[in-house]
Amino acid sequence: MSISRRIACFTLLFSISTGTLTAQIQKAPLNQADPFTIRTGSTFSASGGSPDVRTFGSSSEIGEKAAKIASEIREAEDLIARNYFDRSVSTPSELTKRSLDGMLRSLDPHSNYYDPAEWKDLLDEQRSGYTGIGATIANFSWNGVTDTYIIATFPGSSAARAQLKYGDKIVAINGEKMADKDSDTVRDKIRGANGTTFRLTVQRAASNRLETIEIRRNRVPQPSIPDAYMLRPGVGYVELSEGFNYTTADELDAAMAELKRGGMRSLILDLRGNGGGIVDQAVKVAEKFLPAGTLILTQRGRSRIDNRVWRSMNNNPEQMPLVVLVNEDTASASEIVAGAFQDDDRAMIVGERTFGKGLVQSVIDLPSKTGLTLTTARYLTPSGRSIQRDYSKIALYDYYSHKANVAEIDKPFFEARTITDRKVYGGDGIQPDEIVKVEDVADSDLALLDPIFVFTRDLVNGRVAGQESYRSIPVTFGKRITPSDFPVTDSLLAEFNLWASRPENGGYSQAALKRSTTFIKLRLRYNIIMASFGAISANQVLIEDDPQVAKAVETLPNAAQLASLAAKIRRQQNK
Repeated sequence: MSISRRIACFTLLFSISTGTLTAQIQKAPLNQADPFTIRTGSTFSASGGSPDVRTFGSSSEIGEKAAKIASEIREAEDLIARNYFDRSVSTPSELTKRSLDGMLRSLDPHSNYYDPAEWKDLLDEQRSGYTGIGATIANFSWNGVTDTYIIATFPGSSAARAQLKYGDKIVAINGEKMADKDSDTVRDKIRGANGTTFRLTVQRAASNRLETIEIRRNRVPQPSIPDAYMLRPGVGYVELSEGFNYTTADELDAAMAELKRGGMRSLILDLRGNGGGIVDQAVKVAEKFLPAGTLILTQRGRSRIDNRVWRSMNNNPEQMPLVVLVNEDTASASEIVAGAFQDDDRAMIVGERTFGKGLVQSVIDLPSKTGLTLTTARYLTPSGRSIQRDYSKIALYDYYSHKANVAEIDKPFFEARTITDRKVYGGDGIQPDEIVKVEDVADSDLALLDPIFVFTRDLVNGRVAGQESYRSIPVTFGKRITPSDFPVTDSLLAEFNLWASRPENGGYSQAALKRSTTFIKLRLRYNIIMASFGAISANQVLIEDDPQVAKAVETLPNAAQLASLAAKIRRQQNK
């Protein structure tokens, strides 16, 4: 079983299934423009090109078709309601959703129907934010009970203003107990309309006292780039992990400018975990590093509007060496970026094979505040290869679990050549130039995550004798950590091992704990930093110990040589 380099927790944000969106924005006066204003039957787009709204017929045609379809669905639902033996099996709205889901998923895994709550979350995601309280939550189990805890809050958020802290246990929401509920359920209870309030009952980690507070839901920024810093002298690191939304290109500009002021001469761009987003922003990110005229992406669809080509228009691209990190959760728009860099030999790709999602969805607004994503095109990398994996002969679960063979549908694009004549392949994601597998984490180590959290909760609140230096009050958000920040000493490790060996704390043997020493030290420090400085700083702990990042740094000289050779070939071709 593998474990993500990031904490296994859920920010209060509904995650839409992996996908790249095309869209076309409805015209509006500049001072009144809403970047997500769409009308029934139209799609929205941020992928560039014509600003005209694309519709699937005139308003009257759409109305007639919709009325006919709705009538047939209502008739079927009424028949089921009157005759099906189990009255409680489904409500009409649930039957509608299931029928539409089944129809769309028979086409491909990325065409989906969204009910009103899911549709709102999809729109929020593309606006670079969501409505909530600005906290990260996670489930931990102890003494046979699973509870949901606050792991971190965001600066300036409602959760931060309410002084919610690492380890505070969510006991009830509006009086409803949350014990033994998964964090998705708790998240859904916390979500709601912007500006509304609810009652949150927590057990404070610092005092173990119950406290009920009224907390207001507000819009919480969700940047594409949660962190960017100097990894070592001359080497910048940008974590572009939160998808491509309307602010991504501007965020990258700001991050690059700051890193250059810090002496950056080469860059590691981390796309691991990036599930995609808006095509136009992915193209703009690639364009920052590719010279004018360079092909970035080709899109092929059924209609003329879906057949498009993107080329760089940047006359002054970044010249610094570049390495891109990818993994199986690198999907869709992020694969566009990785594929363009690889085909144009502008960067070395390091990590694991990407997800393999090369289909483009139009996002269509439907009545009753619902919507759907419909696949209308596929995209090809500059060398002409498709990255879409086969989905025709496997179950949906197997597709998302990467249990697929090389794509049958993409055999015509199976083999291609880069600018420097390197061989690359299509039909199954982007294969890295340097493959670095993340080692599987032993089940025995994973089982320690709960006791490590419980121990750290006591530790940072001063309840572990002799270890008061680890007390972390108040939180200092976003500190760039150094090795001197809360190192796990031999004394602290011994204290944890003694605590974990007690029957009431798991009764782990000293031999077993010794075998897990490296894991324990890493996760103890991770949790301590999380409590002290927040999630962004805590992720830096894992980056320090990340073999893929280490390989990326090692690969930078090769990336520089490859980019130089590619630039020379382009100059010769342009003579």
